[in-house]
Amino acid sequence: MRQASKIGCIEFLGLWESLHNPSFNRVQFDTFKTEAGLNRFIMTPSKWIEQAGAIGITSKAGRYGGGTYAHSDIAMEFASWIFAEFKLYLMKDYRRLKYDEVTM
Repeated sequence: MRQASKIGCIEFLGLWESLHNPSFNRVQFDTFKTEAGLNRFIMTPSKWIEQAGAIGITSKAGRYGGGTYAHSDIAMEFASWIFAEFKLYLMKDYRRLKYDEVTM
């Protein structure tokens, strides 16, 4: 999860958790934020979940049913970093929805 070690990702995850998780460990988040971007800093889903008390990402070990899963907000943000086309479609759909709100 090299992408998750970047400061922008840490800030997004921290903001999402702050808005949705009353048990989020902001002190640990501040530590992560300070260390993010350093070459020695590696963020893993398990580290994020266990140390920050995160709820937006879940990670399960195992061959069957194992994997890392994220809330749809987080998944869309990650997808927009990976696929520029996906981000543009999100923007287009958002504009369409806002236009539909105004014209109804």
